[in-house]
Amino acid sequence: MGSPGRGHGEGRDVTAQGLLKALDALGDANQLDKITGPLQRAVRALPLGPYRAVLQGRPIGHPLHPVLVQVPIGAWTSAAVLDLVPGAGRNARLLVGMGVLSAVPAAWAGWVDWAEQPERQLRTGVVHAVSNGVAIGLYAGSWVVRGRGKPVFGRLLGFAGLTVASVAGMIGGHLAYRQAVGANKTEPIDHLVEPGWHPVGSAAEFSEGQAVRRMLGGVPLLVVRERDGAFHVLVDRCSHMAGPLSQGKVADGCVECPWHGSVFRLADGRNVGGPATAPQPTFETRLTEEGMLEVRLPGAV
Repeated sequence: MGSPGRGHGEGRDVTAQGLLKALDALGDANQLDKITGPLQRAVRALPLGPYRAVLQGRPIGHPLHPVLVQVPIGAWTSAAVLDLVPGAGRNARLLVGMGVLSAVPAAWAGWVDWAEQPERQLRTGVVHAVSNGVAIGLYAGSWVVRGRGKPVFGRLLGFAGLTVASVAGMIGGHLAYRQAVGANKTEPIDHLVEPGWHPVGSAAEFSEGQAVRRMLGGVPLLVVRERDGAFHVLVDRCSHMAGPLSQGKVADGCVECPWHGSVFRLADGRNVGGPATAPQPTFETRLTEEGMLEVRLPGAV
């Protein structure tokens, strides 16, 4: 006979697994491709100029969208608390309006990030965006009806908006943590490369200006030889979505990822263009007396 409460725990597990399956199913819903394709092209075509990099979060080293969403979520959550306090309706309406206004730049940053993702993330992301759009609409309606002297209806719309925003946040968490949107794909490299110097091939094997892929254990490397004989060695997986840099274009001291156009400086791995917000890990290089190229990763543990 089972122990008391075991059935309740199993019920919770079934519910959690069902929720997880539903979230995973969003990434497999290829029916959404009819929407995501045109939307992606439209967002990429927006004439944002240098502001695109700002919205992507390149100046701060990680996506800007998660930073900006703190303001509307905080405002709306605070408004919900004030809606439970007698006489606080005016301040609650102020917070609702603040949330709606601050949601606009957060949405812009989210769309710019979204447009540079693979198919599964595009599908999940568009559902996340639509859910947030519904939440913004409910809160905008709440702000309007509160101003027209209908506080009860305004509160109901506000609580509905918070519910939808919470669902959207859960989908956003699935995007960020299970589907790894915005995560630096090269972060684990320090733990995958042994300390010290490692041979990657004879210097004669590398042609000037050509991107060459080499493996260091399980870590792919991009090797580029300059005209003066100097070598640049970077991790070959792009920090944005792990694209193969060795298949990209090498020009003007940089390499461009063939998947989403992120551009990295060969000398130090710094990201200078495209959607990547993190730089590429770079290796120190040296030539042995026998002409063997060796590399070392600073900070390897």
